[in-house]
Amino acid sequence: MSMRAMNKFKLSAIAVSLIIGLSACDGDNGSDGAAGADGVSIEGPAGTDGLNGTDGINGADGTDGANGIDGADGMNGQSAPVLTRLATVPTGAEVTGAYLTDEGDLFFNVQHPSDANTLTDSVNNKPYNKGTIGVLRGVNFNNLPKTIVNSPVPETAEERQVVVSALGEYQIIGQTNDTFAELGDKGLAGGLGVHYGIISGDKIIENNAPDFNGYVSTGAGEGYLFTNWESYPGGVSRMKIEKGEQGDWSVAEAMMVNFDSVGGTAANCFGSVSPWGTPLSSEEWIVNSTVNSTTHASWNDPANTNTDGIEALTAPDFPNPYRYGYTIEITDPTSAAPVPVRHYTIGRYEHENSTVMPDRKTVYSSQDDTGGVLFKFVADAPEDLSSGTLYGAKLVQDAGSNEPATTGFDVTWVELASGNNATIAAWISEYDGIDTSDYVDGKSSYMTMADVQAWADGDATYPTVENGGSAVTAGQPMDDRAAFLESRQAANMKGATAEWRKLEGISINHDRALEAVGGVESIAEEDVKAAYLYMGIADLDNTMIDDEGDIQLSSRVKDCGGVYRAKLEENYDLARIEPVVMGGTYRSSLTGALRCDVDQLSQPDNVIVMRDGRIIIGEDGFQENNTLWMYDPKSL
Repeated sequence: MSMRAMNKFKLSAIAVSLIIGLSACDGDNGSDGAAGADGVSIEGPAGTDGLNGTDGINGADGTDGANGIDGADGMNGQSAPVLTRLATVPTGAEVTGAYLTDEGDLFFNVQHPSDANTLTDSVNNKPYNKGTIGVLRGVNFNNLPKTIVNSPVPETAEERQVVVSALGEYQIIGQTNDTFAELGDKGLAGGLGVHYGIISGDKIIENNAPDFNGYVSTGAGEGYLFTNWESYPGGVSRMKIEKGEQGDWSVAEAMMVNFDSVGGTAANCFGSVSPWGTPLSSEEWIVNSTVNSTTHASWNDPANTNTDGIEALTAPDFPNPYRYGYTIEITDPTSAAPVPVRHYTIGRYEHENSTVMPDRKTVYSSQDDTGGVLFKFVADAPEDLSSGTLYGAKLVQDAGSNEPATTGFDVTWVELASGNNATIAAWISEYDGIDTSDYVDGKSSYMTMADVQAWADGDATYPTVENGGSAVTAGQPMDDRAAFLESRQAANMKGATAEWRKLEGISINHDRALEAVGGVESIAEEDVKAAYLYMGIADLDNTMIDDEGDIQLSSRVKDCGGVYRAKLEENYDLARIEPVVMGGTYRSSLTGALRCDVDQLSQPDNVIVMRDGRIIIGEDGFQENNTLWMYDPKSL
């Protein structure tokens, strides 16, 4: 079968997991032939012995048994994949920030736990009633047994208010408002996760929402842990941490990264660490515009100037909304003053996270919103995200199929535009200084859908204000700003699929991908023939089940969500997306409320791919105690 045909083979990982793998074996030997009858002896003198009968003919060999079906990452399938509960987090919290270091240390966070949590655990002697950054100490996730016993579903009041884990012990590294006073001038007087205004200097928020963690190693057992704090406005902390002989961690210094040079930052959600060691922080700031809408953006409407907290950063100046909603690279991450660089080239939308492939040029980015797009950016040069080409994914759903657990999609890529940070920054600056005095009812000072449509149609100039255009660009020669400032609308109008619902974290294992696609042996214990990009989907509802457009799934899974995967092809391209594991169907509680099965996924948020191919999944779901899962897509 050709490689192209193989790629079109549409048995999803879920369907495959239901098939009993068969081991190749020889057939049974045929039955021996019957023995010939003995000769008859005749009594009497010198009687002769009868002749021996002829031996029967051996039966023919049986036909060889069929080979077993391949598992998700190239191993022979033998049984259904396994979902293991690694840990649960306290009441009210979601699991965020799962990050696995090259040395096998697993960090994850307790995001916005309940204020009512007052009990402390025996390891930390602290209550989980504020945002918490921590690690499962004393366990190497690069050297785990194949089978792990589930951590229990919390039952007692104490279990519901602490982190319960199947492996290691959860150690708190830092919590909201920690100052680390014991570190002297290496501490953080302003408090961990606390944000201040750029101009006023006033405290804006004490943030209880630590999200992404990214670790930059500076040597064995030491490095810098970067953590996103998801709020409006947002921020990123950096702690220098060191590991002791028994796996316990200590903080040597702490700081909040200074974003004043880029006008502050907004809703820093998930992220990744680039192959060259720089954290990529994602702004999930609500872009405030709807696909296919004719409603104009109106951030400067005097009746409603709320810009989700961004105005607090720049007060008394009115913020330019086009300065927020991007991927920010933190360069010089280990220096005394890390330098943030906002990459306009990757597009403006509600970023969940951007992940760079081993070619150091290709970046996949997810949009966490209703009607979102899967984006791809290809840089002009390795390790330089300041210039390149932006694409949107076009999906074609499997014909005659709408079951979420088995329905996949073929993928092609729609080119949007090429650009660089400097050019896009110049376009953005044209919207500086706009305030409420510029507002005209029914019109817009910002880009309109008519502007984006004119760009998509290839018009030579922008439409006039009378024809629905923006006052800033009315009648001017057309350029590509729509692709980078209104990326979702641009992708949709060019034919990409804008129908994902809460497309969350996306992840690869760099070494597995490098070996499978780049041909560089990097996993000594396994010959990696195929590697995958995994994507978490918190909800499969709204635009994914509305019987319109490119995605038309059934509502069976709905808000329970699931995880998809896409095989990395030549040049790290994606041509096919398939479901891997979906949440359970709804169960009705005694009150009649609909909930997801506690033993299955409930709104997976972010995913991490381990060196051995297993997947770590963090939940942001309906459960009282959300779960950190490990999923094994390979055979047992």
